[in-house]
Amino acid sequence: MRKLVVNTFVTLDGVMQAPGGPEEDPTGGFEHGGWSFGYWDAAMGEWMGETMGKPFALLLGRKTYEIFAGYWPHAGDQPGAAELNAATKYVASRTLDSVEWANSTLLEGDAADAVARLKEEDGPEVQVHGSSDLIQTLLAEQLVDEFRVWIFPVVLGSGKRLFGEGTTPAGLELVDSKTSPSGVLVTTYRPAGEPKYGSFAPES
Repeated sequence: MRKLVVNTFVTLDGVMQAPGGPEEDPTGGFEHGGWSFGYWDAAMGEWMGETMGKPFALLLGRKTYEIFAGYWPHAGDQPGAAELNAATKYVASRTLDSVEWANSTLLEGDAADAVARLKEEDGPEVQVHGSSDLIQTLLAEQLVDEFRVWIFPVVLGSGKRLFGEGTTPAGLELVDSKTSPSGVLVTTYRPAGEPKYGSFAPES
């Protein structure tokens, strides 16, 4: 049984769209691409290196696959390039007929069913990077085992969000957290059943 992990950079108001650069994903007229750049520091680089240094596979939606495939094979010795290029990549897409990035394969049939089958196999954990539309499907089918969320001290007000409209209510358990010198919160959460509802109003 493989663990499925969502690895995501988000703003304080939950936006995950285009953290890496202005042209990364302008879908919907998004004008704030590259919002994570100014907060990157040495501690975050070290923590990312630890994550990338362990065996993993990638699960990507079409848009993120195309962004990654267009960049990382040509990234030379940049941190993370060797690991991403060597990793097995699974791509969920209704429109692609083939994938050219080394070690990539298209998932066949319904994405949720294909991911459920993938989780039943032996192998390293499967990490989802970017892929906001795919994440909504994974959330709806309760296929995510862990969220590694890097929360940046910035608010944008618009853009694709990690937990989009219509997300099923759920509780989460915080299993790890640390703070970078630039104020980025690096958190790890796991599903913990339903929300714990109640009231602070005194009983009559």
